[in-house]
Amino acid sequence: MSQIAIPNDNEAWSAVMRRDRTFDGRFVTGVHSTGIYCRPSCAARHPARKNVEFYADGEAARQDGLRACKRCLPDDVARDEAAVAKALKLMKAAQSAMLLDNVAAATGYSPTHFQRVFKRNVGMTPAAFQRALRRERAGQELTVADSVTEAIYAAGYNASSRFYEDGKERMGMTASAWKNGGAGVTIHWAVVETSLGSMLVGATDKGVCRLSFNEGPEELERRFPNAELVVGGEEFGALLAKVVSAVEQPGTANDIPLDVKGTAFQEAVWQELRRIPPGETRSYAEIATSVGKPKAVRAAGSANGANNVAVLIPCHRVVRSDGSLGGYAYGLEVKRKLLEKEQ
Repeated sequence: MSQIAIPNDNEAWSAVMRRDRTFDGRFVTGVHSTGIYCRPSCAARHPARKNVEFYADGEAARQDGLRACKRCLPDDVARDEAAVAKALKLMKAAQSAMLLDNVAAATGYSPTHFQRVFKRNVGMTPAAFQRALRRERAGQELTVADSVTEAIYAAGYNASSRFYEDGKERMGMTASAWKNGGAGVTIHWAVVETSLGSMLVGATDKGVCRLSFNEGPEELERRFPNAELVVGGEEFGALLAKVVSAVEQPGTANDIPLDVKGTAFQEAVWQELRRIPPGETRSYAEIATSVGKPKAVRAAGSANGANNVAVLIPCHRVVRSDGSLGGYAYGLEVKRKLLEKEQ
């Protein structure tokens, strides 16, 4: 039987209607008019609500005379989770990046199918996860290594050029700047008034690195003590206008570049936050499940709190399982107003 409590009928039906994959494995949908049971995310036509009953798992549904849907294969959820868990363990233990074919073979899946299963559970491809993992290790090594080069190889890169290629994709700042508090990096900034109060925006040439409310440039000085802070000019003004629009008109932030860094887990959580549509919310448990770590609810909350760019990575869309707002770094009133704008 499932170890995760079944959501109440209204929550379960809502998950079925939006085909929410984060609920796969938490319950199955029994359809008595057809005699089958499905994953909540099944792509088949929705049944009539009167014909539906929710079960903890496939075993419970089979005991009630139902059979598994051949389209969504609900009994494969546990197998998929086990395969992803095994792959994560292998990749974390590997000294260098593993080929997709090798990871898939170790789990008994074809490469194409495994990549699809892995991305659905973790929120990124195996290759992207391994790049994030190497960046995380590099960040740790940069704090203790005698040189950047030493840190790069200790993190599992086979050439320094690969590290900088990864940097172009996500890290933004160079390795030296990361190690030395933003040394050599210029951050343009401004504090502007919005309907939510004063807003601090800081950006490197790679993208926004800080968006917060009721803070001044001293916060940038604390986070990047060796960076050059410059009051935003004309070019920065164009980016700032987009950021303000994203705050005042929810759903317009998708093309705003970001310069953020975190652990592999944090980055997976942040990616999942950006997938939440404006006007909707998720619980910490749902976020943890969506990144393949259903028991890491507390860690998902910590990753949510480590977000440096409010609104653009919409951590305000995460609430407690009982529907209450939970916490927010800039106060519950700001969080409430953001959610009201989106609804």
